[in-house]
Amino acid sequence: MDFKDRAKQQLRDASESVVGVLFEQAKKLPFVKDRIAAEYDKMMAELRAAAKPYGDEFPSCDALPEQGRSRDEVLAQMRAMSERESSRWEDGFVSGAVYHGDPEHRQFLEQAYAIHSQTNPLHSDLWPSVTKYEAEIVAMTADMLGAKQAGASAEVCGTVSSGGTESILMAMKTYRDRARAEQGNDKPNIVAPTSAHAAFDKASQYFGIELRKIPVGEDFRADVKAMKKAVDRHTICLVGSAPCFPHGVIDPIPELAAVAFARNIGFHTDACLGGFVLPWARELGYPITEFDFRVEGVTSISADTHKYGYAAKGTSVLLYRDKALRKHQWFTLTNWPGGIYFSPTLAGSRAGGISAACWAAMQAIGRQGYLDATQAILQAGKQLREGIAAIPQLKLLGDPLWVISFAAANPDKLDVYRVSDAMSKRRWNLNGLHRPSCVHIAVTLRHTQAGVVERFLADLREAVEEVERTPAGAGGMAPVYGIAATLPARGAVSDILGMYMDALYEV
Repeated sequence: MDFKDRAKQQLRDASESVVGVLFEQAKKLPFVKDRIAAEYDKMMAELRAAAKPYGDEFPSCDALPEQGRSRDEVLAQMRAMSERESSRWEDGFVSGAVYHGDPEHRQFLEQAYAIHSQTNPLHSDLWPSVTKYEAEIVAMTADMLGAKQAGASAEVCGTVSSGGTESILMAMKTYRDRARAEQGNDKPNIVAPTSAHAAFDKASQYFGIELRKIPVGEDFRADVKAMKKAVDRHTICLVGSAPCFPHGVIDPIPELAAVAFARNIGFHTDACLGGFVLPWARELGYPITEFDFRVEGVTSISADTHKYGYAAKGTSVLLYRDKALRKHQWFTLTNWPGGIYFSPTLAGSRAGGISAACWAAMQAIGRQGYLDATQAILQAGKQLREGIAAIPQLKLLGDPLWVISFAAANPDKLDVYRVSDAMSKRRWNLNGLHRPSCVHIAVTLRHTQAGVVERFLADLREAVEEVERTPAGAGGMAPVYGIAATLPARGAVSDILGMYMDALYEV
């Protein structure tokens, strides 16, 4: 991205800030408030219905039953809802979300969880089996991500967290605390591309760290020169993704890490999405940009075991190049009347069964299993890329391997969000993205089943044709993303999302 584009982006960001303030002030005026509320009600009707599709079909509970229901009755209701929901992802209609899903694999993980369902890693003296599992999960992941090639001075180590967001939160908290302890840095900042995961924004808000978001280049990768320019004496960490969630491209990690290394600051590779794919893709001969501890300057990596590691939901691994850095993650309290307290991650008590199931998955799959799975996923990704590229009304963004993003070739003639809504009518659940307006599908093992890729491409062609021949209508996510693309209405989108989250907790 050149100077003019960057200047435009900075002007746009400043405009958003000013417009946001004006919008919040305008909402306080009675006549404006009433008008906005009426518009919100229209948009929320369909979103609320989507959030609560069961209506009165199943009994609602806003208080404990006077007498406990029979276990058979409770389980029957749960099975009925589960069966209704599972067919969509089992048949490969969902982007990401369920990464393995084979019935035998699921049953195996459920058995592993059941064996350790009462365990809690917080009580390591009671359940040393779980801490053994977690230590080995970290060690296996570290070995996969270049620990042995990290250099003689490295002692790669880590922790198990509840997911990628917690891994990223913990990493940023660790860099903040190290900078505070070792440098007296009380104005910490992180430099990251705009394509970096939303968890970095969350870390910024939670931990009081300035997040400097730098526009990506035309190839959707981090702009090394621009990020280098944004670094100052208060910068605690640079960020790169392998790959980024929106467009599935790998940032230039070696170049970014070199900037961090030269300035003696941290560099975090967010490999939550690719940590259990890229090492095997490299071994299969794909040209993979180096991203792990083989790269000098990479000081931490997040990799989600519950994605392409094929563990049950609720585990991720956060790795550090050395223990001197990891020690700033620990929480200890020595003067509490409740006794000496310590915990490695955000949570105190945790479900040990989740970690046990993760360990079991990694043990059962092994190197060859991950190689085979990766080969199948990347082959399906290749077929999808070629099929989407053959639809003239669409265009691929970047050069992704398996997280495939596409947009309208001519946005003035085709609304890609309406295409996504048309795909929803055909049971597909895709990820809507913006800036630029696009949609992506994250390929999983569910998509490697016979006929799934062909079905997706046939439905996508039909969806494009449907949108071209029918006028725009109300409903779906297209109006929401349309509002998000206009400066004066971004505050409205935040309001709508807040109301949607309120609706999720309504009985």
